[in-house]
Formats: sequence, C-alpha cells, structure tokens
Amino acid sequence: MRTLAVDIGGTKFSIADFDGERMVRRELRATDREGGPAWMLDQIVSIARGWQRDASFGRCGAGFGGPVNFGEQRVVLSTHVGGWAGVDLRGRLVSDLGLPVVFDNDANVGALGEALYGAGRDSDPVFYMTLSTGIGGGICHRGRIWRGADSYAGEIGHLTIRPEGPQCLCGAHGCFERMCSGLWLERDHGRPAHELLRDPAFVRRYVADLALGLKACIMLLNPARIVIGGGISKAGEALFSPLREELGRQITAWSRARIDVVPAALGDDSVLWGALALAKDL
Repeated sequence: MRTLAVDIGGTKFSIADFDGERMVRRELRATDREGGPAWMLDQIVSIARGWQRDASFGRCGAGFGGPVNFGEQRVVLSTHVGGWAGVDLRGRLVSDLGLPVVFDNDANVGALGEALYGAGRDSDPVFYMTLSTGIGGGICHRGRIWRGADSYAGEIGHLTIRPEGPQCLCGAHGCFERMCSGLWLERDHGRPAHELLRDPAFVRRYVADLALGLKACIMLLNPARIVIGGGISKAGEALFSPLREELGRQITAWSRARIDVVPAALGDDSVLWGALALAKDL
C-alpha cells in the first residue's frame, strides 16, 4: 500500500511517498512563518495532489511540531509558529486528499520512526529527543508510543533545569528548551547552533545544561537508549562524546541506569518513517 507521510515543523516541512516500506520520493521546503497554517496546508495538499496523479495512496500519517491531543486528533497549538491553535489539520487533509489521516506530535512520531526503523531497532524502551528549533521528546515501548493521560507525556523541553534562568516562550524560567534549543542558542549568542558547536569550549558549557535535562529522563524512565534527532544532533561526536562524559559525571553514583545516547539514524526523516508506522493502524 502507498502511504503519504508528512512532517510539519517550525522552520521546515517535508512530505514523502512510501511504497510499502520503501521511500520512493520526498520533498522538503522551508516554512513561510508569515503564511501560517493556510500556506502550509496549501503547500502540502498541492504536492500530494501532484503525486496522486501517478500514485494511489491508501492512507496518510503526519507529525506536527507542537502539542497534540492524540485521542481527539486535534492540534493544541504550535509554540513556534502562530495561528495553529485549534486548526483542524486532520479534517483538512481528509477533505482535500480523500484519505484516512492520523497525526501526532512530531517527537512522538520521530520516536516511533527511530524505534522501529532507526537507531532504536535493537533497544527497548527508547526515548527520542528532537533537538532543533525547540526540544521535544517521545517514549516508545514495544513498538507503541506512551502518551500519558492527555497526550502530553514526553514534553521534556519544558522541564526546568535552571530555575534562575531566562524566561521561556511558555512563560516559565530556565526551561530545557530555553537553555538548549537552536532558536535560543542563536538569539542568545548571535550565531546559529551549527557554528557555535564547532567551538569545543562552547560545547563543554552547552553539554552541562543538555545533560541536566537528559539526566531527568534517564533517572525517571531508565530507557535502554536515548536517540537524539533534529538539526543540532548533526554535530555528531563533537557533541555526543562530551555529552556522554558529562552525563557520566552527573548521573547519581549508585545508579546503574544506562548512558546510551546516540544520534538519530534516520537523520531528517525520523518523523516521516514514524508517520508511516503510525498510519499502519488506520
């Protein structure tokens, strides 16, 4: 069966065509923040309709970059792009594409992708963290996402790691996302994250905060593996090696919790592969 997979992020969106479990084509575009949801949905529908001329899709799965009420299939909001609160994402795609659609928060969907097809295939449970414009997390156990009571489990980005720290977009102070996400690194330091992470001295300071957030995940969930995706993870071992060392210093001495932290194997496509897996339940 052909599956349409969509990844809606704060700075970009991507869409892929899967024939069974083979990605046959993919398109990536930058987000027009001023265009809002209407522009984004028009773009997605336009690409998908073009593909529908020579592909008979049977279903669509999607990941959305913000809080989602999964049970109600409803966007709650986007913390980085305005206008999404209450948008009927599923209804629009069902109406315009004539397909059954299911979607979830992009970190949950990325967790599913990496757990089933990527860096977590030989580990269970897996915690996936997207480290990009913002920070999100997803928990995958035995091939299923654990969403908590109201779909909000895994929101590691808004753990407080520095109570005296600067104010986050959510209104709290010293959130993990506020201290470590790409959006705030660039605003605070005047250079994009990929440039900052070339400086070993900056990395040493940065991983101290990064490890604080991940320590909470390790001590609470004891995942077999933590997989980190998103643009910042592309720094590779220049980031991951000092991060593992810092976690070794911070993790409680008597704990036997694993410190198994790796970059996403699927790169920018973790959410697209997760959307494929999510759609299989339709």
